[in-house]
Amino acid sequence: MSQLSGRVREHLAEGVTFLKWLLYSCLVGVIVGLVAVAFHVGIDMVTELREQHPRIIWLLPLTGPAIVLLYRWCGMEKDQGTNLVLVAVRDAKRLKLRTAPLIFLSTICTHLAGGSAGREGAALQLGASLSAYTGRKLGLDEHDGRIVVMCGMAASFSALFGTPLTAAVFAMEVVTVGRMYYAAMVPCLLSSYTAVLAAHGFGLHVIHGYPVHDALELDLLPILQTAAMGVLCAVLSIFFCKVMHAAPRLYARYLPDPLVRAAVGGALVLALTLLVGEQTYNGAGDGVIRRMLAGDTIPEAFLLKILFTALTLGAGFRGGEIVPLLFIGCAFGTWVGPFLGLPHGFSGALGMAAVFCGATNSPLSSILLAFELFGGDGLPLYALCCGVSYMLSGYHGLYSEQKIIYSKFRPEWIDKKAE
Repeated sequence: MSQLSGRVREHLAEGVTFLKWLLYSCLVGVIVGLVAVAFHVGIDMVTELREQHPRIIWLLPLTGPAIVLLYRWCGMEKDQGTNLVLVAVRDAKRLKLRTAPLIFLSTICTHLAGGSAGREGAALQLGASLSAYTGRKLGLDEHDGRIVVMCGMAASFSALFGTPLTAAVFAMEVVTVGRMYYAAMVPCLLSSYTAVLAAHGFGLHVIHGYPVHDALELDLLPILQTAAMGVLCAVLSIFFCKVMHAAPRLYARYLPDPLVRAAVGGALVLALTLLVGEQTYNGAGDGVIRRMLAGDTIPEAFLLKILFTALTLGAGFRGGEIVPLLFIGCAFGTWVGPFLGLPHGFSGALGMAAVFCGATNSPLSSILLAFELFGGDGLPLYALCCGVSYMLSGYHGLYSEQKIIYSKFRPEWIDKKAE
């Protein structure tokens, strides 16, 4: 009888835990989702303003130092960005609430001036800091606090990009490669769904995704072509990670003063924009991605986008890396894919998913990203391309605080940080 009553109490406790996370997850989804919607609208507004008034890019040398001063005045000059979010989940490091308004304002300033950056990486910081504060106010302990931070990551990514499944899995997968935080699955899904519904309520992502109409069916030749694309995307993702890690080190070596560094970085991006003669590589580049998938081929675009993004973020501007990463993958795929015999649009989509995978070491999220952005056609080939890119990208990664605990080649424990 005592054993039976013990089991009943155990099931009741599990039910209470489920109801608790049902409430907490939806609460985080609403809070973070609404702020992320405002973030999305703000970036869209300043991007449209810059496109209407292209001379705004002359503010780049002033915008960088302004962002550095803003962080300095708030005591956050040494902020680690998205890396701090990963540490908060893995080691329960405290996230400050002031991170949210800082990344909100600074990313909008970066986009207004024409720095090359995305929004989703910044949104991870925004969502994580808001959810961490909410967790503290709810009196959550250290373990539940980690889950609520992942809920915030999922909600912000979902509301900003409109990919709720990808957002939920990415929040669980990206922190520690080889170990998924399955206890956070239902909370992350609920937060992600709530946030994207909030975005839908404001008219965002109602019609979403990228048009790809030439996906191939599973067959021997497409398998070989797709695997070859995965190899090339792995090489490109390694190159991108190395450049992104090298840029801030080079800036710091030759320009130790952060204010001077930010001013020079802004001037370099401005000069490069004037040299190119157009603003294709300023901002995130979502519109350019759509053009490339629709048929445009710009052979040098992936290299220029890498350069623009490294100069921008390495100098101290704030923003995300994910949409620039998708831009780079799309530009590379649409250029090299036809040489492999792959259709233009499909090869661009493969490049987007596989380069994202190689740089973030998140294969499951990358496969779901392909599904949510491009639909189910060709999904087995997307999965293969992402798998090859993940395996051959080695232990390189976009986030230096990301831990890889299992080898990509053998079932053995390695426990090392991404290079």
